[in-house]
Amino acid sequence: MFAKLVAVSLLTLASSQLMAAECKTTIDSTDQMSFNTKAIEIDKSCKTFTVELTHSGNLPKNVMGHNWVLSKEADMQPIATAGLAAGIEKSYLPEGDARVIAHTKIIGAKETDSVTFDVSKLDANEKYGFFCSFPGHISMMKGTVTLK
Repeated sequence: MFAKLVAVSLLTLASSQLMAAECKTTIDSTDQMSFNTKAIEIDKSCKTFTVELTHSGNLPKNVMGHNWVLSKEADMQPIATAGLAAGIEKSYLPEGDARVIAHTKIIGAKETDSVTFDVSKLDANEKYGFFCSFPGHISMMKGTVTLK
């Protein structure tokens, strides 16, 4: 009887861990101006969500730098355009831009950076996207973010 109880307890514990939401993701960026994903789904049960950005390429950040920026889909291109004047020191993002929900810094080859943001800032009825704000990269380096 005791062995059965222990087995059931262990199974219950294991299944509850499997059902827990994954509240983080790792995204890789490359010298070919690409992210390894085009879509991120965030479970509504997550209080915060973390994105770790990696750069598996060989080029330095001043040549092929990448960052990860989250905003409403409609704000993506305007933010990227406004960021051109900000320069690499400010990760090509306008300082204090309220349209930017979260972002990493610009990284180069073999570097990583991460950002954690409050999921309650997202509205399930809104369309969100992510992109790289390095000049010209948004055309190829972008994707969607949805609450599920």
